[in-house]
Amino acid sequence: MKRAITPTAVERVMREDDFIVSLTDTKGRITYGNRIFIEFSGYTEDELLGTQHNIIRHPDMPRSVFKLLWDKIQAKEECFAYVKNMAKDGSFYWVFANVTPTFDPSGTITGYFSVRRKPKLSGIQTAAAVYGLMLEAEKKAGAAGAIEAGTKVLVDILNEKGLSYDELVLAI
Repeated sequence: MKRAITPTAVERVMREDDFIVSLTDTKGRITYGNRIFIEFSGYTEDELLGTQHNIIRHPDMPRSVFKLLWDKIQAKEECFAYVKNMAKDGSFYWVFANVTPTFDPSGTITGYFSVRRKPKLSGIQTAAAVYGLMLEAEKKAGAAGAIEAGTKVLVDILNEKGLSYDELVLAI
């Protein structure tokens, strides 16, 4: 069970040559985490294995971003995203994530493979601003309408810029 963690203002910054790698099953339970994942998350390997990947979800992340991610990977597509994660001690760290499904020989999804690297500062700034607007809309809408409200904000921003989600994420 996820314990209550109070977010802090302490930021941990990934090094240029860091790659956080994790594997999950189809339900999002962690089956592997490399040493950099263990380092940045602040959890031990035993604490991570078998736990939902959202153990590192920061409350500044809109629910609608994860809905978009899950929709893409469950449709057998890769997804790129800027993500703000929270470590066991409440500190945070931004990542540029690439999440892809893994398959068995018959093409059935068997889990998900994620590689995260140090994000560009411009990407963090853009993502944080967009996520702030999405989170505000989610809070105003309440739990039942949160994902729809946050998604609408994102879609409106993408339409205004004339970009797809992937084009925006890869451009910032």
